[in-house]
Amino acid sequence: MGDIILTGPKHCGKTTAGKALASLISGSFIDLDEKITQNTGKTPRELYKESPVVFQKAEAEALSAIIETYGKKKRVITMGGGIIDNPEAIALLSLFKKSGAEIVYLDISAAAAWERISNKELPPFLQTDNPQETHRVLHKRRASAYRKLADIVVNAERKSPQNIAEVIAEETAG
Repeated sequence: MGDIILTGPKHCGKTTAGKALASLISGSFIDLDEKITQNTGKTPRELYKESPVVFQKAEAEALSAIIETYGKKKRVITMGGGIIDNPEAIALLSLFKKSGAEIVYLDISAAAAWERISNKELPPFLQTDNPQETHRVLHKRRASAYRKLADIVVNAERKSPQNIAEVIAEETAG
């Protein structure tokens, strides 16, 4: 059994479900955004504000470092919501899949994602004249790409992190 990589839109529950899953399977938990912050001393949002290119480079470097530290203990690794738009990181994830990692897409509707995002400070890429429409279009495009990348798609809408973790554990067992 390889590592389990959780993908999906911002605020779909990757981190909370990932922690629950790591506990359930007695594995370790790694959050890519935390790794980026450890490596650079800046949050992903701060890096993105500098430049999307700067952020994507830091994201790919952090992912590469995670992949290189593969060990015997199974890991649950959560990706940032926009990793699907980073060609270098997606190439790394594709290689990671070939080594046995399974990619799980946590699927939620654009409306549910917007509801979770809109009551917080909007990320820089949504600070447009019509952020809800920008989000809807982005969500639709990314969801399609995530489904193509994923080995497993889990409906994460209206489910507890524990329930999501249990579904993933069952789907990835064996």
